[in-house]
Amino acid sequence: MATNGAGELNVAIIGAGPAGYYTAEALTATDRPVHVDIIDRLPTPFGLIRAGVAPDHQSIKNVSRRYEATNTRENVRFVGNLALGRDITLTELRGLYDAVVLATGAGKDRPLGIEGEDLNGVIGSAAFVGWYNAHPDYTDLNPDLRVASVAVIGNGNVAVDVARVLAKTAAEMANSDLASHAAGSIHGSPIRDIHIIGRRGPLEASFTPKELGELNQLENCVALVDGKQLPDPSGDADLSGAQKKNLAALRAMALNSADAKPVRLHLQFYLRPMAILGDRCVCGIRLEETRVEGGKCEGTGVTEVLPAGLVVPCIGYRTSPIPDVPYSARYGCFENEDGRIAPGLYCVGWAKRGPTGTIGTNKPDGAEVALKILNEVSTSRKEGRDGLDRIIRERDLHIVTFQNWKKIEAEEVASARNGAPRRKLTDVHEMVRIAES
Repeated sequence: MATNGAGELNVAIIGAGPAGYYTAEALTATDRPVHVDIIDRLPTPFGLIRAGVAPDHQSIKNVSRRYEATNTRENVRFVGNLALGRDITLTELRGLYDAVVLATGAGKDRPLGIEGEDLNGVIGSAAFVGWYNAHPDYTDLNPDLRVASVAVIGNGNVAVDVARVLAKTAAEMANSDLASHAAGSIHGSPIRDIHIIGRRGPLEASFTPKELGELNQLENCVALVDGKQLPDPSGDADLSGAQKKNLAALRAMALNSADAKPVRLHLQFYLRPMAILGDRCVCGIRLEETRVEGGKCEGTGVTEVLPAGLVVPCIGYRTSPIPDVPYSARYGCFENEDGRIAPGLYCVGWAKRGPTGTIGTNKPDGAEVALKILNEVSTSRKEGRDGLDRIIRERDLHIVTFQNWKKIEAEEVASARNGAPRRKLTDVHEMVRIAES
């Protein structure tokens, strides 16, 4: 990796998820001496890997081993339980470090923008996924799953994850790290119908074939598709490989019988939500039929009401704004030019480009921003890590290092139920207590 030939560089990365770790990895893969502090408001590292990846997709979580290897480098440090705004300001960090990188992800739900979305029983996917993944922010969400029908809005992998987790039996989830509080609610729920609703057609859906195919392999739940909504096979030659695989899975589902299993999972296309119905609690959703013409999705004026006691919109996320940092409300991320916000201030991952791409997309993205920093930022006499440690002592802050995080991890592994990889702790104070023991 090229550098500008300057000397030692002190960098703070805000956010210990994939984007932050890939950036740290790239920054330290150079002959130039670089010290990186990866700062996160939670005592736990790995961000989306821990709190966003579905609990039954343990193989995907294995990428955290790569991030652990980055933490073994002497010039990389994890600083957990240190919150921007609560414990330290961005201005202070920019005064301490030669460069600050915002890798804060996109943890807020995009609103549907329709009547009734504030009713009880309408829960955005960021919150719902956080709840069943034991994110401390959502432990007390306590959604009422004593419902017969659920509407999941969206045609991407998050919608598939939510539907699959709701549909799987306790036995199917035994080897997962599903939060214990969520397991009790989900596996005791009377849910009989789960609807995945997309406003466009199957060719426009952003499911990946593997995730979509899993829906046709559920023990207690049958996946159903109206074959009339699927394109004629005669046009398959012009499709991408992923589209062909998705259509193959959907066509197989179209052959299923609705009474084959106790729970039904309906994949419905060409429908867009117009209003969520109910008094204080949701009881249904009004949908309008759509058509796709010339790449545009248009309403037909034909509407229907779908009964539902729970609505989970999975329509995308937004980065949380930070005071004095330019923000694009349109894209839900920080305004930047190829990762540069201002001199010495950068962003990466979803905070840079919006909620697009996969976990792996963050690797080249992090490398590009790291190279930009190495080429643009010269050595200064800023305090860096020593200055941060001084503030931590002065304010009596209880940070969690990577070594102390391993104590938390050991406790989670030791208390796991049979077959599960861990039992995630959700109380931050308890995690800090264990870390400091």
